Amino acid sequence: MKLDSILKDLKDSNYLGEINAVVYTVEFQKRGLPHAHICLFMKVDHKLPTVDHIDPFISAEIPDKNEDPELYSLVSDYMIHGPCGNANLNCPCMVDKRCSKNFPKKFSPHTTVDSSGFPVYRRRDSGHTVIKSGVSLDNRSVVPYNKRLLKRYQAHINVEWCNQSGSVKYLFKYINKGPDMATAVVSGVSNPRIKDKPRDEIEEYYDCRYISACEASWRIFSNEVHYRYPAVMRLPFHMPGQQNVVYGADDDIDNVLNKPSVASSIFVEWMKLNESNEDARKLTYVEFPSKFVWKLQDRCWQVRKTYQTVGRIHSVSPALGEPYFLRILLNKVRGPRSFEEIRTVNGQLFLTFRDACYAMGLLDDDNEYVEAIKEASFEGHAGYLRALFATLLLSNTLSRPEFVWENMWKYLAR
Repeated sequence: MKLDSILKDLKDSNYLGEINAVVYTVEFQKRGLPHAHICLFMKVDHKLPTVDHIDPFISAEIPDKNEDPELYSLVSDYMIHGPCGNANLNCPCMVDKRCSKNFPKKFSPHTTVDSSGFPVYRRRDSGHTVIKSGVSLDNRSVVPYNKRLLKRYQAHINVEWCNQSGSVKYLFKYINKGPDMATAVVSGVSNPRIKDKPRDEIEEYYDCRYISACEASWRIFSNEVHYRYPAVMRLPFHMPGQQNVVYGADDDIDNVLNKPSVASSIFVEWMKLNESNEDARKLTYVEFPSKFVWKLQDRCWQVRKTYQTVGRIHSVSPALGEPYFLRILLNKVRGPRSFEEIRTVNGQLFLTFRDACYAMGLLDDDNEYVEAIKEASFEGHAGYLRALFATLLLSNTLSRPEFVWENMWKYLAR
């Protein structure tokens, strides 16, 4: 109930500002109740772009007991880390006699951002302390929190400011890391007088998953473990005549090819709708799900009336060639009615999607690689240059390998 309530406050009441998206994962620990890791994506005007915007939302200090006794009590009960370190070497956070969470922190008169882009919250030496397990702790042991959320829910709610790509990557790895696993060993007591039988180590080891009572009840009641808002629709695409076809081993090939689903893929129907709908022609393939919804039963696109959806095109490796360049174009071209229109740039039809990408300026001209080989030719022999060219080819970073070859083959053939 608290989790649903806090999501409603964050999404509808804008406790921390207006948000574009939210993702959370519920994690279960063996010694406690479940808790949620929530990642918010704020709108442009609510991203807290500078450190001056952080202090009104995130605090890492013990409040004055006389001015706000309720908040002081809540911070003392829920937002103090430790005691750990020399005061408590048996604390669960201790690794190699050091706190793995880097507590206690250092005093800081102002909120700043370190060289790695991580925030260093304001922790003034105000003299306010909290007694935990007989140890006096100050602002250096406070876990960052939001005053409004802490007062409303009276629970441990750690709030962090994240404005760095590395932090976002870490959060998603942590959110999607999966359940805890354990390895169990099954061994039998053997009689030393009896000759040992050959051991089957595969049979003796089992990968096990620990499910606590909290997690079991959570799943029995069908509560969500992963949550995403808004919904994300994966958009498939394919080369001309290469859409996926699903069939059974005993199906007749003619019946399979005559199925309506073969000629009406999501990608093909998108281009067909662009022929008759002017509003559809104003959108790229990625933007399409925000205004239209795919009806699986009718296998057609219809105007979206409710809800919000974000489109994401399937990722493609650059090593696949033309599908990779087609995907690049689908992020830029609006309202094409055929594969030919996707390859058309400024009224000129190109033979390949790669040429169309190059004409639109979406690919580099590879001159930097030409210059790199020329520079290497001053000191390196032909064998070294050929190895360098092969390395560039394997890296999939060349937009037009034939362009580099045509300009450099004389150096490579020496």
